[in-house]
Amino acid sequence: MAYKGFILEEKLKAVLAYENGESSSAQLAVQYGISLDTVKAWISQYQEFGIPGLEPSAGWKSYPEELKLEAINDYQIAGLSQRQIVIKYGISDRSVFRQWLKKYNGHGEVPKGRKERRVPMTRGRKTTWKERIEIAQQCIAAGKDYQGIAEKYEVSYNQVYQWVKKYETGHVEALRDGRGRKKEREELTNEERLKLEIKRIERENERLRAQNALLKKLEEIERRRL
Repeated sequence: MAYKGFILEEKLKAVLAYENGESSSAQLAVQYGISLDTVKAWISQYQEFGIPGLEPSAGWKSYPEELKLEAINDYQIAGLSQRQIVIKYGISDRSVFRQWLKKYNGHGEVPKGRKERRVPMTRGRKTTWKERIEIAQQCIAAGKDYQGIAEKYEVSYNQVYQWVKKYETGHVEALRDGRGRKKEREELTNEERLKLEIKRIERENERLRAQNALLKKLEEIERRRL
């Protein structure tokens, strides 16, 4: 099937039609003249990253070696599918990941890429409970930009990814460090809890405002077409 480019508004319209039960993925594939895999990819990217997941990649994307190795381990050891790997690590296409696998299986090393610009590979560091909450909330508000948040807070990509998953599953309590250290357990004062909750609400409201603005733009485009 020939490739056809789609703007963000068109992708969002298709995904929302699926989410609202108005069309099936197969119907959308026929309607837009694209493969079923492409429709499913749009849906998965939206469900995982929100609207930013539907935005076109701004040119060639660079990936740190640490991320490549984690992705390969998740595929070969944890048993995740290539589709799951692409979504989890924000890889532009499955063909990119297949090239990593081919190079790794053939030479036992992670591919470095052609003249690839270096991306800072921040190592993990110790964090407080309050920091982990703030980082998880900030990452979600930023459309789950794991790499960007990792660089901003000087922690590893994997740390950010795990904290977001824990936060989404068990909220702030899931981010406690329960490894039984001798030092006194981390606690947040009521004031700190309130401030964090206010920040979370503000970020969520900001995300919703952006989504509503995009939907209004989409409706305007539809009216012009009629």
